[in-house]
Amino acid sequence: MPTVVFADLVGSTGIFERLGDETAGRFVTQLTTALSKTCEQHSGRVVKLLGDGLFVVFARESDAIDACVAIQRRLVERPVVPGGLGNPVQMQMGVESGEVVEIEGDCYGDAVNSAARLADLAGADQILATQRVRDALTPAQQEPFRSIGPMYLRGKTEATEVYRVEWQPERDADATVMGVSMFKAPSQQGWLEISAYGQTLKIEPRGERLTLGRSTTANLAVNDSRVSRIHATVEWRGGHYVLGDVSSFGTWVYMGNQSEPVVLRRTECYLVGSGVIALGCDRNAEAAPLVTFTVKA
Repeated sequence: MPTVVFADLVGSTGIFERLGDETAGRFVTQLTTALSKTCEQHSGRVVKLLGDGLFVVFARESDAIDACVAIQRRLVERPVVPGGLGNPVQMQMGVESGEVVEIEGDCYGDAVNSAARLADLAGADQILATQRVRDALTPAQQEPFRSIGPMYLRGKTEATEVYRVEWQPERDADATVMGVSMFKAPSQQGWLEISAYGQTLKIEPRGERLTLGRSTTANLAVNDSRVSRIHATVEWRGGHYVLGDVSSFGTWVYMGNQSEPVVLRRTECYLVGSGVIALGCDRNAEAAPLVTFTVKA
């Protein structure tokens, strides 16, 4: 089945600010052109270069995943540093399979939209794919896939089961993520507590929806410039507590002791067990605005 890959350069705005438009434009074009060759070596057809990214269609899911892994490994093994200054280049990738309609050399369809949304959600060095992609692979090829649960991609009315491809075996121990047991737990009947800056709120099953944000009207107010006025919502839905991001800069969710976050950008995830929610940045940022949560039995 046709499989779509979107690959985006992380932090391209900072590269343009640091190098200037002409130098950065030349650098990004050279980089995406070189990476497109890797896709072509794995039987991919480059539909177009997207300024700071790639849009590629493959005939088979396995070729798409192999190409994504090859690109990520190449960037780690042979780091590319823009202008010789700063951090090496990183890519974020989304993969989806489905019907693709070609019109005058461009491609359209639900798979195209979903792959683009997944690339937006992915973190640096990450590859996100759907269950449809995973199911088309052999058991051996499925092994590196780790579930990060059902997510509501923008424009979709139903949740999409999303997987992260663990292409670095040495990091696999930290990446057992939230697993199926965490995201497909039986319906919860306990209450949820969320806390930040001396405030603690409690939401019961079938209780009222809560809001988190910088606004004084938010149920849990967090005064930080990285936090949107209404940044996120928490509600009971379908037997689970659902966190929804409605912000400008995104929400990072760390479940339990996992070091890898679920990154929400106008999407949702279940809150299970306990963990940390970082608003507007990851939790390692300076003085990051953090909210803790715990589902009580």
